[in-house]
Amino acid sequence: MSKSKGVKEPSYGEAAARLEEILRKIEEGQVDIDELSGLVAEAAGLVALCRGKIHAAEVQVKTITEQLERDVAEEAGDADEGEAEDPAHEDVRY
Repeated sequence: MSKSKGVKEPSYGEAAARLEEILRKIEEGQVDIDELSGLVAEAAGLVALCRGKIHAAEVQVKTITEQLERDVAEEAGDADEGEAEDPAHEDVRY
């Protein structure tokens, strides 16, 4: 789906709602044969847009979770180092 200057790209929710509307119109037979190809082309563009947004969200979530895992590992490593350096925190077993 190409972006024109000044035209805002629809959100995922807006695109999904428009896809549902197009599908409903086609299923109910409300579409004239002359407008069918235009609606199918619009739907294809909306599907591509939604897939792109899903992919971008997956990448962002993966990046965030990997960073959180690194932060937790670093904090655990710092805690282990701090305990080893501080004799007051020696592991005493009874």
